[in-house]
Formats: sequence, C-alpha cells, structure tokens
Amino acid sequence: MEKCIECGGSVAGGQCESCGLSPLAAELAVRKRVLFSTAMFLLGAVAFFPVVAWYPPLDLDGMLIFLGVVFFVVMGLGIWLDLQARRRTMNHPLKRVFYGLIPVSWLMASLLFANGRFDGSPVQSNTTRIVSKFAMGGMIKSSRLVVNSWRLGRSVERIAIPRDDLIRYQKGDLVEVRIREGLAGIPWVESVYHKD
Repeated sequence: MEKCIECGGSVAGGQCESCGLSPLAAELAVRKRVLFSTAMFLLGAVAFFPVVAWYPPLDLDGMLIFLGVVFFVVMGLGIWLDLQARRRTMNHPLKRVFYGLIPVSWLMASLLFANGRFDGSPVQSNTTRIVSKFAMGGMIKSSRLVVNSWRLGRSVERIAIPRDDLIRYQKGDLVEVRIREGLAGIPWVESVYHKD
C-alpha cells in the first residue's frame, strides 16, 4: 500500500487517511517545510558569528568544525529530502534526523551568548608569548593569535582577536590573555593586552 510522504499514513483513493493530503499536496508540503527548515538553520548559523565575535570561546576552532560538519549534513539531507519528495518516496527516519539537526545552530549561538553575557566568574590572567598569527580572508574573515598554551596537555592556543588589532601584535611579543570560565563552563577570551 502507498504511504503518505508527509505523515507516513496509508494512502487510499488518492488521499491520505491520516492527514487528508493528496500525493501532490503532500509533496508540496514536504518540500516547503524542508526549504523553510533549511532557511531557519542558515539564519542560526549566521547568528552564530556575531556571538563568537562578542564572546570568543577559547576552543573556537573545534566549534567551527562541528558547525561546518552539521551544516553539510543538513544541506545534504535537505537536498536529498527534496529529491525524495519529488519522487514521492520518503525515508521517515532520515527526515526526523534532518528536522532534529535544524535547531543545532540556534542552540550553539544561544549557548555561547548566555555563556558570555551572564558570566559572573572572575577574570583569569595568563601571560604567554605569541608563536605566530594569521588572518583568514573570504566571506567570513577571521584572525587569530597563536600563543603558547597555559593549559595542561596543549602546546598552543588559538586566540580569536578583532582583525584591526592583529597589526599591533608580532611574533615573540609577550601578551596577557584574560579568560573567563563562562556560565556554561565554556572558557572565553575577554581581552588580550601587550604585557609590559
């Protein structure tokens, strides 16, 4: 028996017994929801970047890699679900995975915002030396200072700084990195200063 691609119910007489949609209406409903959900995910991903600029986490690179992987999974599943809807077939478990990943970008942005905005922990000052620096061009510009790590088990830390500040620092400079623990336990960089 034919299954409805919208709700998974049985289709009899050209209409779903559960949701009442015809196969064409179910196809359009699925495609519209997939498009809207993908747009919501992308807005959350865009909202993530200003939050990272305001309260840059110490382990930002790992978070960017995670968000990038989730981005490609969401985009791939969205395209695949759209193709499945056009063929009027549907893999409902993968559809649930797709919809489950949609709020991830918003959750990450909200978590980092609350982590920095409502953080009442004391500032921890760490004096370290700059190993190198780099600036990444492209649509989303990023600049980092690579410094000797003060944490156990790490050799370097990559500190996100504003692009305009990058010119003030040189390899070998001694800097003071001020860190806060974060409300959610995600350490973030409050500021970076030259150490006199």
